[in-house]
Amino acid sequence: MIRFGPSGNSKDFYDQGFKRTVQAPAWLATMGLTAYEYSFGRGITLSDETAQEIAKQANLYDVQVSVHAPYYINFANPSDEMAAKSYNYVLDSCKKVALLGGERVIFHPASVGKMTRDEAVALTYKRIENLVDKIYLNGMQSFTFCPETMGKINQIGDLAEVVEFCKIDKCLVPTVDFGHLNARTYGSIKTKDDYKRLFNYMLENLGYDKVNKMHVHFSKIEFSKGGEVKHLTFEDTMFGPEFLPLAEVLKQYNLNDLVIICESDGTQAADALAMKNMYLSAK
Repeated sequence: MIRFGPSGNSKDFYDQGFKRTVQAPAWLATMGLTAYEYSFGRGITLSDETAQEIAKQANLYDVQVSVHAPYYINFANPSDEMAAKSYNYVLDSCKKVALLGGERVIFHPASVGKMTRDEAVALTYKRIENLVDKIYLNGMQSFTFCPETMGKINQIGDLAEVVEFCKIDKCLVPTVDFGHLNARTYGSIKTKDDYKRLFNYMLENLGYDKVNKMHVHFSKIEFSKGGEVKHLTFEDTMFGPEFLPLAEVLKQYNLNDLVIICESDGTQAADALAMKNMYLSAK
């Protein structure tokens, strides 16, 4: 069964008087949600003790926790010193997800910077190969590391780039952010056929087993000439993508072991539940 849940704590969580993430698994369980993404976007500050408290609650309420590594990872940075920091951000995120009882580490691959795109992609690929070596050296190969498709044009992380990164090793599985892909292609994802085209490409290049366990981010995202501008809620009617056609494709392709994380702006838990209900009713 696909797991659905939010990234972080929604506005409703705090409006109802909850204050600590350790309370989130029980709250999510009352909604029928079974996934939660803890973000280290601005730094890894979660204590080991709190991580273990969250893990106990997540296990009790069958909520699978993933973590998002710091946003400032950049495997195309020309500086080897800065690359070393990026390796450590991923490895340190893995140490925390282990304490949280989870198994997935999501990370942004890179930005183009002053290089050509081809140069930046090649360097990112080499650095992710190095990352995999470090993952094995640290005995972390049983965890799943998920490079993410990105929303801005000058970021490394279109679908083809992420697929190539994930061919490097079995521990690499894509995070496909459909809102990001829609934003960087100026609203190209509208129909079931649009989703099928994306899945056919992934299945051809990565195989069913890897696609079936991929990580998904989903939200509606405003975009402009440079791609992603900001995350929206499901109430927005101007920007996409829509989830129902995706739900129908997941059913049609028998993809049932994914984790789908909602990144709506403040309504991520309610919108995650809406996605679950759409999936359950999809034909």
